[in-house]
Amino acid sequence: MKDFEYSAAATIDEAVSLLARWGDRAKVLTGGTDLIVQLREGQREADMVIDVKKIPQLMESSYSREKGWRLGAAVPCHRIYEHAEVADAYPGLADAARIIGGWQIQSRASIGGNLCNASPAADSIPILIAYHATCRIAGPNGERTVPVAQFCVGPGRNQLARGEILVSLDFPPSLPRSSGAYLRFIPRNEMDIAVVGVGSWVQLNARGDAIEAARIGLGAVAPTPLVAEQASLWLCGKPANDDTFAQAGELARLVARPISDKRGPAEYRTHLVGVLTKRTLAIATKRARET
Repeated sequence: MKDFEYSAAATIDEAVSLLARWGDRAKVLTGGTDLIVQLREGQREADMVIDVKKIPQLMESSYSREKGWRLGAAVPCHRIYEHAEVADAYPGLADAARIIGGWQIQSRASIGGNLCNASPAADSIPILIAYHATCRIAGPNGERTVPVAQFCVGPGRNQLARGEILVSLDFPPSLPRSSGAYLRFIPRNEMDIAVVGVGSWVQLNARGDAIEAARIGLGAVAPTPLVAEQASLWLCGKPANDDTFAQAGELARLVARPISDKRGPAEYRTHLVGVLTKRTLAIATKRARET
């Protein structure tokens, strides 16, 4: 591993100043479970590593039934599924947080770090997209917001400009008769990279028998995570049953642009999109009926 300098920033302004000064030679450590491995194996280089876990805003998890949820970018995964109200309001993200590495990793790894790493196969991003989460970004020119669906611009690349840092992820309030779910397919039982990942969110009508709104996010089937826009819109007004979920899965397959690699051929990945879309919609619907 190449030598680098280390700084534990105490404020957002300090982190922004360091990032602006060091530019591309700086890397942000929100958990380090990806970054340290990448630096050790020479996949990335850094002259400065900026640890942001001492910045209060990045470690904040603030939930309100009326206002929604603000998740600090450096909050470790275990705090998501161990927070009963949050896990009940956003169970799809709890699904993803539970399978990002093992429990040791989950004490360090963060959803913000998982997003900023911008892997096409990241477990958190499809369900963040499904939940309409937005990124709150701070930089030399102040704050701005970007939808998670637009944050990743390529494998390992994101929207952050020089001097910018992801501060938090903001979620809209969880509505009655709505819920989400995330599933991935992996060749091993745990601590593996998704061959395909799907996150789905649904809003049901008052009777719970039809879908009023839906959103589906896909991972590991394109250079960046995707929104299955056509399938999501098609679901509106449809009966909340297995036939509907299966047809939505077929529509979701149309946007998949997977590659073939050692983890699986493109045709298999496309097939899995349909399967996991159907399953996540069914789980999300069941959960929505129970809220």
